[in-house]
Amino acid sequence: MPAAAPAAVPSDRVGGRVRLLLASLYTTQTLALMFFVAALIAILADGGADADRLTLVYMLGLVWPLKLLWAPVIDRWRLGRAGHYRGWAMVSQTGMVAVLVVMAGFDPLADFPVVYGLCLALALLSATQDVAADGLACRLLPPGARGPGNALQISGGLLGTMLGAGGVLVLYPYLGWVGAMALLAGVTAISLIQLALFREPDAALVVAAGLPWRARLARLSRAGARGGALGWGVLLLIWPVGAGMAYALIMPALVAAGWPLDRIGLVVNLAGPVAGIAGALLAGGLATRMGRRRALIMAAAVQLAGIAAVALPVVGTAPASAAAVAVCLYFLLYNPGATVMAMVMMDRASAARPATDYSVQSTLHAAMGMGSISAGAAIAAAAGPVAALWVAIAAGLLALLGSLVLYRQGGEADLVGDQPVGRRR
Repeated sequence: MPAAAPAAVPSDRVGGRVRLLLASLYTTQTLALMFFVAALIAILADGGADADRLTLVYMLGLVWPLKLLWAPVIDRWRLGRAGHYRGWAMVSQTGMVAVLVVMAGFDPLADFPVVYGLCLALALLSATQDVAADGLACRLLPPGARGPGNALQISGGLLGTMLGAGGVLVLYPYLGWVGAMALLAGVTAISLIQLALFREPDAALVVAAGLPWRARLARLSRAGARGGALGWGVLLLIWPVGAGMAYALIMPALVAAGWPLDRIGLVVNLAGPVAGIAGALLAGGLATRMGRRRALIMAAAVQLAGIAAVALPVVGTAPASAAAVAVCLYFLLYNPGATVMAMVMMDRASAARPATDYSVQSTLHAAMGMGSISAGAAIAAAAGPVAALWVAIAAGLLALLGSLVLYRQGGEADLVGDQPVGRRR
């Protein structure tokens, strides 16, 4: 049935129950998926699986960009009386738990085709849950609460990746396949329980029904557009380039320095994400007080510092302790930018199609970041890691300059929530 629709909560404050729900949803949407994308690779390789199977597992990550195809459906149609985005989230979350329970009955090596098919189903459900969670967050978080709210979004993704790709893999020798699936299903079910106890506020949805495809594409190209849409679109694409290229240099530099794999995993997959969570949470609180424009500039500046910190492991002359600190600084200083960008993406999501508008922006942003990682690796292979780092620094500087230009546009940029808390007109 045609949907009902997002409206912000009238206050700039949201309750602890909402914050816990959003943090849980953004954690569990990546938890199991990252276990399969990362940890399953190690399990299959240890069991002697061939390279073709490993490549197929890596391709699970390509499912998420496809969510743009069904995001408009989630915006338009409501599932029964469970609430608009809550209904979609409940269906997706239930499906994820069910897939994990079923998967426990198969062996990842002997029954790989079945397990892989279930992994694909889980990736589709996870992507759908992400769209629903974004739509729910747009509805529940008014502009003044989006700093802490989007900090939970970024932190939840980091936590889910850290636990799924690292924590469950560490426990795997003790739990086995069945135990690992039971653990993943149990943690994923926590969000389902929270959803069952939560009631989504009612609101009226305005949807552009029956638009021709040309008009729909035009709406997508202007996702959430307000004044300064062109400048924002350019910044959205250039922002992740420098950080993505720098990330591509970290692991090869640590390997070249002779680090053992367990130490690399400890720093890159555990200490780094913990620092990233701290950076995101800190930025979420500060950005609300500073206003969007100033927060963008500050986030771009600290991101540039984080990219520059990668010079320590890349140059290779720093002690191991200094290189480890530099890697943690990269995560600490990159994630404030991820938080602020998510805030502005949410600001620019329209009331009529919040899930679609946010998904378009976040998917393009993420795709540019992933492409930048590949580009950084290619430049490092062709011209050396130091040259690649200089290109990354230049890209980070370009993002800072873009933020300054957007700031100077003033009213043309028209960023929602620009007035710092306590100084709103």
